[in-house]
Order: sequence, then structure tokens, then C-alpha cells
Amino acid sequence: MEQDIVAKFNAVVKPEDTVWHLGDFAMNEVVVPKVLPKLLGHHKLVSGNHDKCHPKHKKWEAAKNRYLSYGFEEVVVSAEVHPFKLCHVPYGDERYGCLYSLPDTGAWLLCGHVHGAWKVKGKMINVGVDVWNMAPVSLETLIALKDSTII
Repeated sequence: MEQDIVAKFNAVVKPEDTVWHLGDFAMNEVVVPKVLPKLLGHHKLVSGNHDKCHPKHKKWEAAKNRYLSYGFEEVVVSAEVHPFKLCHVPYGDERYGCLYSLPDTGAWLLCGHVHGAWKVKGKMINVGVDVWNMAPVSLETLIALKDSTII
């Protein structure tokens, strides 16, 4: 499965591309330094609940430094890439405390966490690889999806 994901990833990502991973990069941290160097592009991580660098974990700050040493250029809990907000969890998911989910301000949100439950829900787009043929999705595709969605 790992080889398949790496192949699908590298088929759509160019070396100069910036890729935002929206959490749960690997269920086990030992996988991160083995897989990340195989992936093309520049990598930024919005940490998810299964990433040891997520603030819900003890010693998350030390883990964040390790994730940066593995090759992530940035490790955050949320971010913005116009026209989207980025967070691992969707709006309204309070299971990990409001610190880790963003307030719904009406802005479009890219998230993961929900796996195959849905692709578009209101103004949220699930960018988990399990709903995108196990590959990253381009910003252009996400903007087109946002623009074609009737709410």
C-alpha cells in the first residue's frame, strides 16, 4: 500500500510544488522519515490527532522538532491558503477541544479526519486521500469544486 500511495503521489506532484498534508500523515511516527523523503515537493503539515506533533499529545513540541527534521518545512495546527482555511478536523468537531477545530466563520475549509465519510459538506472539502484515489488534489481542482458547489 505504501508503494502505491508514493507512486500515486509522485504522479501528480512536481518537485517544485508545495504540498499541505492535512493531518494523520502516519499512524506511527517511525514511518514519517521513511516515507516523506520518497515524496516529491515541499511539505507542510497541519497536524492531525494521530500525528505525535499534534498538541493533544504529551511531548508534542519535541515531536514537532522531529517532524521538521524529517523534512516538513512547517508543522502547524491550522493555516490559510487562499481561498481556504486548513485544519485537520472539520468545523464543529469538538472531540479534541475547540483549540483544535476552527470556528465556522463562513470561510471554505479544507480538512481531513473524516476519511471516506463525505467529500463536500457545506463549505468543507475533505481532502483525505481515501476520497481522492489515494493521491493529493491540486489547489486548482479544489477551487473549481468550491466554485461549482451550490450551498
